[in-house]
Amino acid sequence: MKRNLLYRLLPIALLAAPIGSLNAETARKPNVIFILADDLGYGDPSCYGQTKFRTPHIDSLAERGMRFTQAYSGSTVCAPSRCALLTGMHMGHAAVRGNDERKDGEGQAPMPADTFTVAKLMKEAGYTTGIFGKWGLGYPGSASEPLKMGFDRFYGYNCQRLAHSYYPEYLWSDGKREMLDGNAGGKRGTYAPELIHAQAIEFIRENKDRPFFCYYAAVQPHADMVAPEEYMARFRGKYLPEKAHADGYYMDQPEAHAAFVAMVTVLDDHVGGVMAELDKLGIADDTLVIFSSDNGPHQEGGADPDYFNSNGVLKGYKRDLYEGGVRVPFIATWPGKIKAGTVSEHLCAFWDFLPTISELVEKPVPVKVDGVSFLPTLLGRDGQKPRDYLYWEFSEKKGRVAMRKGKWKAVRYNVSVDPDSPLELYDLSADPGEENNVAGGNPEVVDEMDKLMRQARVPSPNPNFNPTGNTAPEKE
Repeated sequence: MKRNLLYRLLPIALLAAPIGSLNAETARKPNVIFILADDLGYGDPSCYGQTKFRTPHIDSLAERGMRFTQAYSGSTVCAPSRCALLTGMHMGHAAVRGNDERKDGEGQAPMPADTFTVAKLMKEAGYTTGIFGKWGLGYPGSASEPLKMGFDRFYGYNCQRLAHSYYPEYLWSDGKREMLDGNAGGKRGTYAPELIHAQAIEFIRENKDRPFFCYYAAVQPHADMVAPEEYMARFRGKYLPEKAHADGYYMDQPEAHAAFVAMVTVLDDHVGGVMAELDKLGIADDTLVIFSSDNGPHQEGGADPDYFNSNGVLKGYKRDLYEGGVRVPFIATWPGKIKAGTVSEHLCAFWDFLPTISELVEKPVPVKVDGVSFLPTLLGRDGQKPRDYLYWEFSEKKGRVAMRKGKWKAVRYNVSVDPDSPLELYDLSADPGEENNVAGGNPEVVDEMDKLMRQARVPSPNPNFNPTGNTAPEKE
């Protein structure tokens, strides 16, 4: 009788066991793959409402796992968003808060040498770590090259400006330039995303028998707007009237609509390639895969987010702090751990990734961070800690700050002109498109948000990263 009772209770005990004890039984820590798209809007994947084209492999992630509807990027542009993802800091505390380009060579403003990153955490936990794609958080020889920030392997673009070219003359392989002779002199011999994808797949294969962290920082669909001819041929003439582009900075593109769909399709196929490789190697059940985008959709190079409804019902684009600039697609899958086909309204942001991984691998973070682990949400367990607020700031475009607290979203623009410029307030539960500013009817909420926004930041030692210190927009 007691033995039968024990067998009935055993499954309950296993469900209640901490993740570490489950890992001990399987003798394997979970692999982690984070696939980051570049400038993919909230409404671009078809599982988020896109109707003009399909993203079947991204959709499959949502079918296999959890799709978030209230997830946010670290910033509204590239470099600071990636800094938030890797360091657990929001824009009031992050080392990199903008796209501060190096003026005398390739690369962006570096992070300090002692910056603690998720890659450093995972190395301490016994993981092999690799980044494939775009770095954008330092320059060659700086204190924050990928191999100095916790990564064992790096293949791709060090500089986000060079990543504007899909046919570059070279990519970085660890600390060395790998020359692409087929692209010399402006030729288009080798499409860089294919090389990056191949290296990411090789990294997964090489580490299939030990825990690994793969940060796959794809460059699609950021401008230039270009894709291989076999992809262009599939969509040419299907999205009329075409939007031609020529401005002297980004590549001339007479078929920007077709190019955009082709680029997203390349990205989607690469997502499918990663998942197929995990299945082939028999490690899909041992791997947490997260897919997201670094910010909202761009308008450069002929990109046309209005034509494709890339924001869904959201307002704003890349460089905005309205929802369209910072709310992003976010999908997580881990067979047997994350319930398939679920949709979560949990409020989270990129700076939550580091504490989530810390809880996953049971390795404490030695520095104070702004993030809150969402591992309980992923695993469908009790104990999800609430958060006070989300905060963003942006130093370009005359300075912008924003905050979300519960259903409320506060936005303040032109703060470099007037730090006390009017605060806009939106009730996202009733108005996700931020069409109705309700600040006038909610003075107490406005006062609370105003105080929190001022308390949420410390000045950056880089004057270009303070909303009142930089008004010139940069090309990114």
